[in-house]
Amino acid sequence: MTDPAWYAPDTVRFLLDQPVWAVVGLSGNPDRTAYRIAELLQRRGKRIVPVHPAAPTVLGEQGYASLADIPFPVDVVDVFRRSEAAGEFADQAVATGAAGVWFQLGVVDEAAFRRTTRAGVAMVMDTCPAIEWSRLGA
Repeated sequence: MTDPAWYAPDTVRFLLDQPVWAVVGLSGNPDRTAYRIAELLQRRGKRIVPVHPAAPTVLGEQGYASLADIPFPVDVVDVFRRSEAAGEFADQAVATGAAGVWFQLGVVDEAAFRRTTRAGVAMVMDTCPAIEWSRLGA
């Protein structure tokens, strides 16, 4: 079986190399997957940017209510939202000039993938940085 279009190993590696990650849906709840992955990103040397309507400071980083509110460039927009709500964040990532979009495990929106990649923005779906770093032995 071949990998779906939204899972390209070269794109995964490209995104994992990027230094600044906006984490959509990140709150201060350490029991949530978004929190644990944000911690992992920090341990891997990434700057995380919480994106949450309440704009909390999480893991020592100032949060923002939306991607458009972030006053500096973001490389990857990592989306922790259900599939039916995730596409709008891919569109926002394109609009704000992000280099890539990462939809977490179980999050798939094929129409958003087509729009994002047509706009020249790298994207993967239905996987997790923790899984990919493990797969790469990194």
